[in-house]
Amino acid sequence: MRVGDLDLPDSVKAYLRGLGINELNPPQRKAVEKGLLDFKSMVVSSPTASGKTLIAEMAILKNILERRKKAIYIVPLRALAYEKYEDFSNYEKLGVKVAMSVGDYDSADGWLGKYDLIIVTSEKMDSLLRHNPTWIRDVGLVVVDEIHLMNDESRGPTLEVVLTRLREETDSQILGLSATISNSREIAEWLGAELVESDYRPVKLYEGVCDGREVHFLEKENLLLNGSERSELLLAELTIKEGKQALVFASSRRNAESIAERIGIFTSHFISEGDLKGLEEISRKVLESTSHPTKQCRKLAECIKMGSAFHHAGLTNTQRSLVEKAFRKNIIKVIAATPTLAAGVNLPAYRVLIRDAMRYYPGYGMHYIPVLEYQQMAGRAGRPKYDKEGEAILIANSPRQAEELARRFIESDSEEITSKLSLEPVLRMHTLSLIATGISSEDSLMRFFSKTFFAHQFGDVDVIEERIFRILKDLEAQKFIIWTGREMMPTRIGKRVAELYLDPDTAYHIIQRLRGWNPDHFGLLLMVSNTREMRPLRLSRLDFKRIEEEVRRRGISAPEPWELDYDTFISAFKTALMFEEWCDERGEDYLLEKYNVSPGGLYTRKEIADWLLYSAQELAILLGEHEKVKAIRRTRTRLSYGVREELLPLVALKGIGRVRARKLYDAGFRTIASLRNAPLKRLSEILGENIARNVKEQLGEK
Repeated sequence: MRVGDLDLPDSVKAYLRGLGINELNPPQRKAVEKGLLDFKSMVVSSPTASGKTLIAEMAILKNILERRKKAIYIVPLRALAYEKYEDFSNYEKLGVKVAMSVGDYDSADGWLGKYDLIIVTSEKMDSLLRHNPTWIRDVGLVVVDEIHLMNDESRGPTLEVVLTRLREETDSQILGLSATISNSREIAEWLGAELVESDYRPVKLYEGVCDGREVHFLEKENLLLNGSERSELLLAELTIKEGKQALVFASSRRNAESIAERIGIFTSHFISEGDLKGLEEISRKVLESTSHPTKQCRKLAECIKMGSAFHHAGLTNTQRSLVEKAFRKNIIKVIAATPTLAAGVNLPAYRVLIRDAMRYYPGYGMHYIPVLEYQQMAGRAGRPKYDKEGEAILIANSPRQAEELARRFIESDSEEITSKLSLEPVLRMHTLSLIATGISSEDSLMRFFSKTFFAHQFGDVDVIEERIFRILKDLEAQKFIIWTGREMMPTRIGKRVAELYLDPDTAYHIIQRLRGWNPDHFGLLLMVSNTREMRPLRLSRLDFKRIEEEVRRRGISAPEPWELDYDTFISAFKTALMFEEWCDERGEDYLLEKYNVSPGGLYTRKEIADWLLYSAQELAILLGEHEKVKAIRRTRTRLSYGVREELLPLVALKGIGRVRARKLYDAGFRTIASLRNAPLKRLSEILGENIARNVKEQLGEK
């Protein structure tokens, strides 16, 4: 099927031909034949790199340019949203306006009404629906990338509720894109959609298992290894010698970093002079991406100089982006990563090595990873523009384990996707959200849940009905809903809690703390650290004694050691101490050494803490606790910049962060008035001429 024969606007056909696309591949052809361009809903289940994105692109452009409807593109991760935004921004040549919205959970983002294609995460889409945006009725297409992530306990339930709501509130074509899963037909039936299944891959994938001496492939000759190093190092070295690239997946950040360092010894021998300059420049940018380079930053910078890198959630967004771009340009030859990379950005390599097929699960110990996760990692093997084939190799510890890995991962189908909607914290959030946006009776609430994937999969909602009734009682006791006869309504504060995207239990915890309490800086940090939304720091055996002593020293009320929530409290207290030290101007390196929190981990937790503090601020306003709002705002600013209270006036100036503010303060400039009266020359000596001029301009001087 040729592009010229498709029922698409001529401008779209020309655009696709300009990208070198003249003919559709098998899954793309099947999608068109089953009604993709006739606005039929569809689930496309096919391997990674099989052309699913082009299927979405054809549906998007058809809806926008012919149907004159908006399209929503839902992704699981922010990193993937940024990648899609960059790719789809090319549509502007066709007159299509593209927008991305991934942050700020307290906004209807009315400005999105001016755009045709809106890229969001599932959490952001859920947040938008809670604000009843007027533009939602103009949506004609909803694309869900990685729809199989409904199986994920953290993200799946929100995606399921969002899809149920969008089906209720819009007359949209639904397009679900998925890796190969065993019950894709069940998902298609739930959505009332056509199913397109395919095992097509433009690049042949060879799967194998390495037993330490030899790689046993199912469909090609075995590969004999020579050397005494670990298998992943020998295979990575072989890949580099072949002039290709490799991804190595490890179960932990520490393992990924260790692998990258050891592989760097091999990659360093294969760097051209031109690449060396580029790597040194990237290495420098990695060090400059934080105010104080940490041990982790320096380790990454050294790896990059050698042509290798590690990639995990502990890196800053800037560092991850630098690594990804350098790998795409073939300057970095090998990346050692945690599995999050497999479900995120598109980084194919000739050879994918799965070093750790087992992972530690808290409370359960070491277990094999899901088959679907293996398939996501293996799917990265083979670069469509460069390779005719790719290799995905599982690393075994022994010949016996090699047989087990082959049976478990290569010869087995992936797990079925099951709804995770019955988890109580999830039900709590979405029940309040539904009531806050118009559902006013138990019957209508249960009718909504009867349309979810959970109900489709299990036949009814009896399993969760009892939980929902218990949740309704809790919401009433917390004064988030009220009953008027047989109908229920959100209270003013209940509606605000739903808009703020908070777990009602978290909101109730914050409200109880704000009432009758004069909040101090540390108390606010502890309040937000002791919530379900925060990712508290892990505890070591040595932590307990040190933190218990600190709790006693500060005279803070804590649960007794035998109580169930004791460990949770100690973990939250440790997190609050870490935030406090950041606000006391401790550097990232110090926090990494003392609290084992990486720059990326610090940034993520700061973002969550700021959202929780903002929510506390909004709730305090509704409660009439206006004096407490000032204290919360001070703590938010201190946390944002990582400064002590005396620097707050200085960091209010654009371009003045914690380092420059401290320099000014130590030089005697402690108020805005003192800066206004200072000679430009003196400020230039401290800040540099450009920054000094900028400060003067902000103060009204030319």
